[in-house]
Amino acid sequence: MFGFDVVDLSRFQFAMTAIFHILWPILTISLSLFLLIVEALWVRTSDPMYYRHARFWGKLLILNFAVGVVSGIPMEFQFGTNWAQFSNETGQFVGNILGFEGAMAFMLEAGFIGVMMFGWGRVPKGVHLFATAMVAFGSTLSSFWIMVANSWLQTPAGVRVVAGKVVVTDYIAAIFNPDMAWAVGHMWVAAVETGLFVIAGISAYNLYKRRNAAFFMRSFKLALMLLVVVAPLQVWLGDSSGVDVFKTQPAKGAAIEGDWHTNPAGSAAPWSLLAWPDQNKQDNDWSLEVPGMLSLLATHNPTGKVTGLADIPRADQPPMVPLLYYAFRVMAGVGMWFVLLSFWTAVVWRKTGGRLNELLANRKLLLAWVLTIPLPYLAVECGWMVREVGRQPWVVYGILRTKDAVSNIPVQSVGGSIVMFALFYVVLFISFFVFARKWLKQGPDLTLLPPQEPPRFVVASPHASHANH
Repeated sequence: MFGFDVVDLSRFQFAMTAIFHILWPILTISLSLFLLIVEALWVRTSDPMYYRHARFWGKLLILNFAVGVVSGIPMEFQFGTNWAQFSNETGQFVGNILGFEGAMAFMLEAGFIGVMMFGWGRVPKGVHLFATAMVAFGSTLSSFWIMVANSWLQTPAGVRVVAGKVVVTDYIAAIFNPDMAWAVGHMWVAAVETGLFVIAGISAYNLYKRRNAAFFMRSFKLALMLLVVVAPLQVWLGDSSGVDVFKTQPAKGAAIEGDWHTNPAGSAAPWSLLAWPDQNKQDNDWSLEVPGMLSLLATHNPTGKVTGLADIPRADQPPMVPLLYYAFRVMAGVGMWFVLLSFWTAVVWRKTGGRLNELLANRKLLLAWVLTIPLPYLAVECGWMVREVGRQPWVVYGILRTKDAVSNIPVQSVGGSIVMFALFYVVLFISFFVFARKWLKQGPDLTLLPPQEPPRFVVASPHASHANH
């Protein structure tokens, strides 16, 4: 079909579904945590404004959760339809981990989300808070198991290959593989950061429009307080994760930095700030370099060895090196902007004493937050491109090549399903924004009062019942 084989089309289809699906769970993780915080503050202080925050932002969570569930189903089915060889060879571990995610995490989250959304006034405050906590815990646990499976694909451990199948010899080593800690931490904090910037950005938009200023001032302040910690933490996690990549996946590390030639012992590798990598000639067409900086960035050693991509066999080099190179820089650049914006706003906040009128007058600052709303999604998508394309040509690094993991199915079938999924996701995307726009225009209900505690059920004793007669 149009010159593509089944491997190319299956990879494209999985990339398309993954790029769309990842938009939703990252916001579910962060929104559920934010809702847990504001509901806990309401339970502690009895301030009805916190209750109204929980009800307002909870609507966005439900809408986001629904699209995430629906968009995730086609992605998982591809393990059987498009990647049968992968499932057959790695199912003993990857299948179990995905089963853990469904049984332990998704079912926990889905089971309590109904109580969280419709239990107001029907269950006691403590029970409702527990339900919200379980939704937040379930979404976090879901991200943990998904990243365990993905990190194992990056740095497989605790297994051996027997008769063409991966056999687990040490589950603990497989779960806690070398990439796991950095992968889980970096992804989870990215999800939290995304939600906080969405909350702060939507709040800034309403402050910019001077709508419900007191309400959105509070959500903006809470998100900012968290981001001052979360944004620099994510930069540190990203740096530490990058150092680990150069140890465990040198081809990916060299590709994202456009580094083609291994630096001699005792010398430092230069870092290209900007370049255009050319895989055909195994070098950069042009490069703006900072001498000696890559050794420090990649190894935290001024003369650390950095393996060049040209010293790795062509068959083991990742494809689309320019995509990897610039996707990494977009992700890193957005992360630095997040730190700058958070601290810039914190300084302004301190200078103005946190007064509402002073913040409303700072129109450029509010507009900067509004324009930043899409950026965490862009950073997450670029991060996943680096992570997944950089692992190629392996689906399980060093064990199973992508071309050997695909199903034996007609090219026309994959092409047809790509068109079907694309149309389906367009409908989902438009539907989400139609409902989200309606939610945003309605705004919070500032007349909403916290519900009364439901009456306690009292079981009368037989003697009391007899006495009444």
